[in-house]
Amino acid sequence: PPFIALNEPETSLHPSLLAPLARLIAKASRRADIWIVTHSEHLMEALRSESSVPLRRVIKAKGATTIEGLSLGGEFRDGEDDQDDDDDD
Repeated sequence: PPFIALNEPETSLHPSLLAPLARLIAKASRRADIWIVTHSEHLMEALRSESSVPLRRVIKAKGATTIEGLSLGGEFRDGEDDQDDDDDD
């Protein structure tokens, strides 16, 4: 399929299987867009090491839910520190 959604694929897996799972997801992502929802930091780190695609973290703060790196204009600011207000630009 062109799009695959996986909701907590790490559920009921032994932690030693997270790296192989990440490799399989990365391989499948060459043929399809994949959306993964996880609470597992271990799976997220394994996916980060297997893929060149930036991962997006959903953050809830002060009653608002946002996506890390997403500007108000709907653009992603990859590689920038969103918390750094000390730029001289």
